[in-house]
Amino acid sequence: MVKVVVATPDSKSTRRWQQVMQAALPQCDVQAWQPGDAATGARYAVVWSPSDALFQVERELEAVFNLGAGVDRVLTLPSLPADLPVLRLEDAGMAPQMAEYVIHGLAWLSRGMDTYARQQRAAQWAPLPGIRYGDWPVGVMGLGKLGAHVARAVAALGYPVAGWARSLRSVEGVDVFAGEAQFNDFLARSRVLVNLLPLTPETTGIIDAALLQRLRPDAVVINIARGGHVVDADLLAALDSGRVRAAVLDVFNEEPLPADHPYWSHPRVRVTPHVAAATLEEDAAAQISERILRLERGEAVTGVVRRDTGY
Repeated sequence: MVKVVVATPDSKSTRRWQQVMQAALPQCDVQAWQPGDAATGARYAVVWSPSDALFQVERELEAVFNLGAGVDRVLTLPSLPADLPVLRLEDAGMAPQMAEYVIHGLAWLSRGMDTYARQQRAAQWAPLPGIRYGDWPVGVMGLGKLGAHVARAVAALGYPVAGWARSLRSVEGVDVFAGEAQFNDFLARSRVLVNLLPLTPETTGIIDAALLQRLRPDAVVINIARGGHVVDADLLAALDSGRVRAAVLDVFNEEPLPADHPYWSHPRVRVTPHVAAATLEEDAAAQISERILRLERGEAVTGVVRRDTGY
């Protein structure tokens, strides 16, 4: 019987995912694992932010399935074998949630809902002028399955949307910019910057003072990728100077966000606790189990991460 091991940072979460994966793979032996446990002899691992010890003891693994789209936390583990395939989730119900999150943040600011919230507290009735969508050009950094879905959803509302990716691709209703040669042009036309890049050595700290200066005036930053993309001091300085009008942040360099962090109390920042998109258990389990069965049959699978790019 094929063995599958499940490992997450939390024992309760690990047990839950073990049950979910066992139900999706009744023909397999799915076991929960935590640091200190002996090797299970598993051929496949289903993980989220696992301990490096997993790869020190489980030496028979043939593939690792990450319970999320971002694989940076797995790829940086020192004991992860260089030739062990790592597979990421492709959507699994996350794309609509991310699009909804971005649209909510965008509408909150473009429609003046932040102003109306202040008016309500002061018992004021003062309608604002209607908006022109053309005044709020949106730029989506990262056009994988998640980024492309978000870009199309925002464009469908009438906002002018551009996307930037490492290589040229086509996204319906979206002006696509590609590579370093077109990065400055992409930033120059963007007032609302939505970050959906994977976190790699090349993209760490990409949202810095230089990038923020290249956005259109009265800019907005919406980050739902990884906190490591942002240089916090630079973003705070841009907010304080008025170069950036507002930031909607769901991910942070340190999570949970420390209670004394300036983001909590900054009047131009909205903080949410890494909830832009939750991995849906049934969708994720169905995707992972289908890929495991395909691998067992010797068939090709999608979602394999390239080690040279980190996604």
